[in-house]
Amino acid sequence: MFPEGMDMNSLLEQAQAMQAQIAQAQEQMQKASYTGTAGGDLVTATLNGNGVLTALEIKPEAVDPDDTESLADLVIAAVRDAHEKAQAAAQQMMPNMPNLG
Repeated sequence: MFPEGMDMNSLLEQAQAMQAQIAQAQEQMQKASYTGTAGGDLVTATLNGNGVLTALEIKPEAVDPDDTESLADLVIAAVRDAHEKAQAAAQQMMPNMPNLG
């Protein structure tokens, strides 16, 4: 059933260690915040580790009452940038999966 030389206890220990690493990484992610920008820092968005928008800064020069669509695009881009940074951090924090086969 298991490859030669691998015992069930060793496999269980590896699984428990991996679960502990994942739990620690998830806790770190929850405490972190990630900031994204758009338009040369005209708009800055901050997300917490759960992906919730916690802050949004818009510089006055980004606001044109006749072109609110561009401002909306900048906000979306800044939030996406922050989200991508959060995802990259999550990938780096997750432990490598051991090769069990």
